[in-house]
Amino acid sequence: MRIADADILILPGLGNSGPGHWQLRWAEKMSTAAIVEQAEWDEPDPEDWTDTIVKAVELARRPVVLVAHSLACIALVQAAARLPEGKVKGAFLVSPPDIESNKDVPEEARAFGLVPRDPLPFPSLLVISDSDPLCSLECAADYAGAWGSDFHQAGNAGHINVHSGHGPWPEGLLMFTRLMQRL
Repeated sequence: MRIADADILILPGLGNSGPGHWQLRWAEKMSTAAIVEQAEWDEPDPEDWTDTIVKAVELARRPVVLVAHSLACIALVQAAARLPEGKVKGAFLVSPPDIESNKDVPEEARAFGLVPRDPLPFPSLLVISDSDPLCSLECAADYAGAWGSDFHQAGNAGHINVHSGHGPWPEGLLMFTRLMQRL
């Protein structure tokens, strides 16, 4: 699938992506991409976040590919069963946090509760860093296995955000392009 043939819905995590973040850069460069805006970025309501994702997919005019970072990965997995059947063609999941057992995860994220372990109804690629402070490789591998996601270790890359030095993140764009070619 070509990027031009899909609506690329970008799902930022807790606090939004912020200036210079790779998600915002991708949204600016891809003509078919849009950031899904949440009503409350800093004190998220899980039900509101998942409803917003479902509505964004329902409103899309073409097949959808989702690009989620951090807490948005968890919200996407929680919304997956409610998404219109067959409309989402794939998902690129980056740095999902271990909200159940990582003590460094912000308290606001813990409201999302238990992370679903059901397979996603579309292909996905989960990317995690060896040094992500919010999720161990073991937890990320467990998520990937449960969700049926392909799994990619991104090396020593922190939380794969601006703070860890990932503004443009060309390696991520290459991984995303490979996912798109598979779809």
